[in-house]
Formats: sequence, structure tokens, C-alpha cells
Amino acid sequence: MARRPGRVLIVDDEEHIRKIMSIMLGKPGHHCRVASSAEEALETFGREAFDVVFTDLNMPGLDGLELLARLKAEAPDVAVVMVTAYASVDTAIKAMKAGAYDYIAKPFKEDELVLVLEKALERGWLVDENRRLKKEIGARLDERVFLGQSPAMRQVFEIIAKVAETKVTVLITGESGTGKELAARSIHRHGPRSERPFVAVNCGAVPQNLMESEFFGHVKGAFTGADRAKTGLVAESDGGSLFLDEVTELPLEMQVKLLRVLQEEEVRRVGENVPRQVDLRVLAAANKPLAEEVAQGRFREDLFYRLNVVRLHMPPLRERREDIPMLAAHFLKQAVAKNQLGVKRLSPAAVRLLSAQTFGGNVRALKNVVEQAAVMSDGEVIRPEDLPFGPVPAALDAPLDTPLVSLPAGWTDLKSALKAVSELAEREIIGRALAAQNDNRTRAAEVLGLSRRALITKISQYGLDGRSLAGGGPAEDKAGGQVDEAPRAGGAQAPGA
Repeated sequence: MARRPGRVLIVDDEEHIRKIMSIMLGKPGHHCRVASSAEEALETFGREAFDVVFTDLNMPGLDGLELLARLKAEAPDVAVVMVTAYASVDTAIKAMKAGAYDYIAKPFKEDELVLVLEKALERGWLVDENRRLKKEIGARLDERVFLGQSPAMRQVFEIIAKVAETKVTVLITGESGTGKELAARSIHRHGPRSERPFVAVNCGAVPQNLMESEFFGHVKGAFTGADRAKTGLVAESDGGSLFLDEVTELPLEMQVKLLRVLQEEEVRRVGENVPRQVDLRVLAAANKPLAEEVAQGRFREDLFYRLNVVRLHMPPLRERREDIPMLAAHFLKQAVAKNQLGVKRLSPAAVRLLSAQTFGGNVRALKNVVEQAAVMSDGEVIRPEDLPFGPVPAALDAPLDTPLVSLPAGWTDLKSALKAVSELAEREIIGRALAAQNDNRTRAAEVLGLSRRALITKISQYGLDGRSLAGGGPAEDKAGGQVDEAPRAGGAQAPGA
């Protein structure tokens, strides 16, 4: 695993000791800062972040043990090494009990000093890695599985495979619930940065007055309430990937500052004058058309081009219905394990009904529907009536191997065939719903989970003309108290008018 240089603070009241330690510890490429007292060290520590602090035990004013207590209170993970000319078992035990990582006695040798530093840095890296893995494992326990066999998803997988090994910036677009963050995690996981942090931030969820501090961090005392230094999301993702979800929600002033980070690969904390270099990959997601946001002046054009190097579009679930059975089975397995429900399975009819839905919330909505059905159903088998779609026409409850539609004639490729089949299936389902409700559009719309206006539009689109596939004329819409159609010229008005 690649390691970045360590950040070391050396505290000693003797100038020549500070110089010697800086030279010795700086040779391997680590960044060293010095302080002549515990008070100066605390001030420096409040402005900058350090991995390891070497402090003399005996100093005027605050001594090393008092400094240790103050440092550990502010940053519990920092490794503090005590340096003393009075090395003894008692001194070592006292320092270790107070939270010191190790101690070293004067006079020390260069290799001994560097070894202590390397061990302290390794310990810090392991702590960070353990924290990152726990966070990532916890995140993956919900819906962190990328599934799909449809042509649309195969294209997504191909793009991910091509960009994962690079550092190129990827803009991920798609409707809410299509799996944009999942795509970003997959790019990170399959690339050379997989062992480093993946930091995700919802740009629309960060309060505007805290946005600069959250992204870039701040030094202690930078503003009211800044009682300790903060690293910031950009620095946290150093060496890894930063995922900007809902990037269109960034205000224009933050867009300018983010653009500078991307161009210069450096970040400056609030209240700090010295910038820090960062090495990160940026992945961004938007559910609004970015080009339109640029045209309206709500998004900077230069940042748009910086983010839009490679575009990855996540298809809505309605454009990959063939993935629904696989996804539904996966979400059912998750729901059963999460809620300790025992054995549950989806009936063929339930799978077909799920596959016929449009799911405005996409994969996220499908997951919620399946989990609700799993919890609320009484038996082992989840049937159509257990799904939260209202009354289900009996005609839909057919064996899985009984096709709703036949393959259309004249198809030339898979995409055109799937589109035609989808339209034929939707037409037949609407027709069956109308037949089951005696052509009452209001009740049929309730069964199908559509508004009455949407159903009327689809009836016109598919040429059903107010008649179900079973035949017959228009009927009174009893629920609405109106007939569905005006009388035809020369004909009788519908019964009940």
C-alpha cells in the first residue's frame, strides 16, 4: 500500500536538539515542524494536522506529560513519542499510561529515531485503514451490490471497466434512485485507489454557511465555534476518491473554490495561509441536466467541462425491466436477513407484476416495495396482492412461462425488440385491467397505480379507444359519476347516462 510522507511536530526547548531531529527525521522525506515550548506546540497543532509528535519530557512551563494530555484530548489518534534524558522504567510507564505511543532516550541514534517514527506512522495508517474499512463494510451492508444483465447495464459496466484504472474525472447522470453513488463506488473499488478512502458528500445536504469548512477544513479559532482543527472532506479523500453527489446544488462561490482544488490539486483550510497538496480523484453525480444549468447561469461552464471528462449515464429501471426479477430476488434476500423473516419467495405472478411497474423511484423504489411486501405478507410465498399496488386483475396471475405478449414481427435487434415487447406488454396489461373493471377507467387507473389522466393518455396512445382487449363498449365510470366517452354520432348514449 502506498504511503504518503508523515507530518511530524518536534517539541524541545533546546535548539540544537530540534535541528538534529529535523535533519534525521526529514531524510526519509517526512515533513517536520518544530516548536520550542509546549505552548508553541499547542498553537502550531491547532493550525496544522500532524501524524506524530516528538516532545521532550522536561521543559520550562508546561512539561511533556502535560502537553501529552492536552494533545490527546484534542486529537486522540495522534501518536506522541516522549524524548527524555532521564529514561527509566517509572518514567516510561507513567508516559505510556498517559497515552504516549513510545519513548526514546537521549542521546539517541538516527536509525533508532527513524524506526520509532516509522512504527508510529504505520500504527496511524493501520488505525485509519481500519476505520475506513469499517465504514465501507457498514455502507455495503445495505444495497451495495451492482446487479444487471440488460444491454443498458452491460454498457454501464463496460464504461466502469475502462475508466476505473485511470484518474479521469467522471460525471454520472441519471434519475434519483438509479444507483449513481453505487456506480461511483464501483469505479473506486475496481481502480488502483481502492485501498484509500472513498469520501461521499451530498452537496445539497451541507449547510451553505458551513460548506467551505466541511469541504476544506479549518484551523482552530478560524471562526466562532472552531474549538479544534478540522481536516475537511477534500483532505480526507487524499490518495482516494471524492464523490460529489448532487453537484448542481453547490453555490457559485463554492464552485469557484472547488475548481481551483481540481486544477491546482491543493487545498487551503479556513484560517490557514499555506496550501496543502492533495492527490484525489473526483467523481460527480447530477440528476439535473448540467448543460441546462450552465445555460441558466446556475453552474459554471469551466467547472462543467472539468467534471464532464467522461459521462456515465445510469438508465432508469423502466428501460431495463429485464433486470427487475434479479434485483427483486436480491432485495428480498436482504429484507429477509435484515428483519429475520425466515423463508420467503416471490411467486411468478408477483415477479411479473413487479416487472410491469414503472417505478418512478427506480431501484430504490423497487427495494422499498419488496421489503414492504416481505414484512407484510403472511405466508412463505409473496403473491401479487401482497405488493402495494392496489387490487390486481386476476388475468395477471398466470404461470411465469405463459408469455404476456408474443415477440413482435419485424424486429431487427435486441433493443428494438425489447422496446416493442415492453409497449405490447403495457398495452395488454392496461387492456386486462380495463376488462377486469368493466371498462371503468377510474377503478382501472387505481388498479394500475396511474392517475386517471395518465390512463386516458395511454388508452389513446395504444389505440384502445375506451375498449378493453376483451371487447365491448364504453361503460359508465361509476366511481366518477361520468361516462368515459361522449356518445358516438348516430349511436346511443352509454348505459346509465
